[in-house]
Amino acid sequence: MKVLVTDPIAEAGLDRLRAEGYEVETAYDIDDDALVDAIVDAQALIVRSGTEVTREVFEAAEELVIVGRAGIGVDNIDIDAATDHGVIVANAPEGNVRAAAEHTVAMTFAVARSIPQAHGRLKTGEWAKGAYLGTEVNNKTLAIIGLGRVGQEVAKRLDSLGMDLVVYDPYVSKERAERLGATLVEDLGDALAQADFATIHTPLLPETEGMVGEDELAELEGGYLINCARGGIIDEDALAAALEDGTLAGAALDSFAEEPLPADSPLLDVDRIVLTPHLGAATEAAQENVAIDTAEAVIAAFNDEPVLTALNAPSVDETAFPRIKPYIAVAETAGKVAAQLLDGRVTSMQVTYEGDIAAEDVELITASALKGVFEPLEWQVNAVNAPQLAKERGIEVTESKTRQTEDFQSLVRVAVRNGDEEMAVEGTLFAGEDARIVRIDGFRVDAVPYGHMLVARNTDEPGVIGLIGTVLGDHDVNIAGMFNGRETMGGEALTVYNLDHDVPEAAIETLLADDRIIEVTEITLDGADERDVE
Repeated sequence: MKVLVTDPIAEAGLDRLRAEGYEVETAYDIDDDALVDAIVDAQALIVRSGTEVTREVFEAAEELVIVGRAGIGVDNIDIDAATDHGVIVANAPEGNVRAAAEHTVAMTFAVARSIPQAHGRLKTGEWAKGAYLGTEVNNKTLAIIGLGRVGQEVAKRLDSLGMDLVVYDPYVSKERAERLGATLVEDLGDALAQADFATIHTPLLPETEGMVGEDELAELEGGYLINCARGGIIDEDALAAALEDGTLAGAALDSFAEEPLPADSPLLDVDRIVLTPHLGAATEAAQENVAIDTAEAVIAAFNDEPVLTALNAPSVDETAFPRIKPYIAVAETAGKVAAQLLDGRVTSMQVTYEGDIAAEDVELITASALKGVFEPLEWQVNAVNAPQLAKERGIEVTESKTRQTEDFQSLVRVAVRNGDEEMAVEGTLFAGEDARIVRIDGFRVDAVPYGHMLVARNTDEPGVIGLIGTVLGDHDVNIAGMFNGRETMGGEALTVYNLDHDVPEAAIETLLADDRIIEVTEITLDGADERDVE
């Protein structure tokens, strides 16, 4: 496996990847065109904020499994394109949380006490003691815009310093804010109007771009604005004007709409501002943490394990994964079998969970079932893009759960429909992790889902199974296993054969020529190539 790293990360992360035996290639000065060429044979790409991962990159990267962002923000990655191409996008949201929160607090004090300005004048020999009258944070109101991980850490620190907290975040509950000692408000303008200080902790999204403009700055009149999140959230021209005309007492920014900050930025021409070159995550501990977290995400993706920080793929709690892991393959196989037996356009899919498995988070299992349904249709699909493919093609996907089950501790049923026609396949586990198909279209079987399989429907009468065995033998196809089920004596029967070879078309034609054979379907599952015997 090859991992391409195009922005500098701590050696600890690179060493972790090398220890797994992966080839690690660093290309820190690569340009856009060269990236498109370099990514062709890579299975993983690790970036920070300096690399633009565009749709063109994903189109060139046919082997790419994951893009790891060594940090929080992913506005430099086209996540929609990644999803379309079945590529996981994962960030490292925890590693630099403390560093970003501490930098926010430092910037708050720096702007409130004019520390950089006073320092600069002192360095030039000027003792400007009377030029600066600072503001204390005690008993002041802090508006926290975005109560994510960093926002919560800032709230804890500044609450302990005697600040009153108000929060604006349309995605958090009143109870969550109150647990941090904050009051939740429903309008951004209201939060700013109450505040003496305001800190921003939202991602850069279409709905947050330019979120703080002239009108919002006017609501913060006489206050201080701090942004150590993402550039582009604040209208920088409006901010410069608000500082020049005295609308704001000061501002402190660590991130900007364009980085590096252009020499003609109006922010460079105002005095009551503190600027740092995106240092929020620039601590030794933070850099090592995000590098290791990103490496672990790549390793998990390569091992077909859930990537806990994935932004565009179903995830599962780390402690729950061992319980659901075996059912991922059961559901995917059931989906493959059902789709091949339906042999037509799929218009909907329902996954039913019975027994103990119904108590688990099954999002990843359902996505895997959908992957199994789509694979026989020869779509480029995995658990990342399967839900998106279903949505684009108008395929309805539903789940149902029941703790009741008749015969098994846990059961997964995948049913696919094409209009009025339905095909359902049910699977479970024997002896812990031994997958079995236990029911096909209502027929009870006990089939090992592996390699080449033949599913035959026939009238239940003497000689039919012997006929099938003879025809397969005549075409040098060995039967490795056979599992038979029937409705009633003399009714319809269904038999599943595990085979050592694929079945020649001539053998299928011979079988279907017999009036007792209703239907014959060859199914190919994982391991078929290994099972072929010349």
